[in-house]
Amino acid sequence: MDKEKIYQELIPQIKALINGESDFIANLGNIAASIHFAFNFHWTGFYLVKNNELVLGPFQGPMACTRIGLGKGVCGTAWKKKAPQLVNDVNQFEGHIACSPHSKSEIVIPLISEGEIWGVFDIDSSFYNNFDSTDLHYLTLICTLFKNT
Repeated sequence: MDKEKIYQELIPQIKALINGESDFIANLGNIAASIHFAFNFHWTGFYLVKNNELVLGPFQGPMACTRIGLGKGVCGTAWKKKAPQLVNDVNQFEGHIACSPHSKSEIVIPLISEGEIWGVFDIDSSFYNNFDSTDLHYLTLICTLFKNT
């Protein structure tokens, strides 16, 4: 099955998971798990802005960096630029934070409410060039389904 079809099937599942659930952390956990296992990514999770740094939130995968500064690594860059980051080879990204040697490519979507970034959605793949405009489109769409409440 192609990735676009997987995303199209995931979106109603994610909507059903979070519809009526008021616990924000539970929703982030289920969203991360849904996407992680649908695509068998290396790492899938959220970092939340707290006290002017990104702090590890719900995730699926191996241990991760706990705190990331503004402009540091791919996540900190997405936060600083308020723009998604799609990195085909993390070894070529200046300042990449190597939490795992198995991470080869990465996509980070900033989470924005009312013009303010409150977190980022980060996905790492064990394969180079694993993310493209399809991922960017659907992950951005998924990130509009929920808000930091």
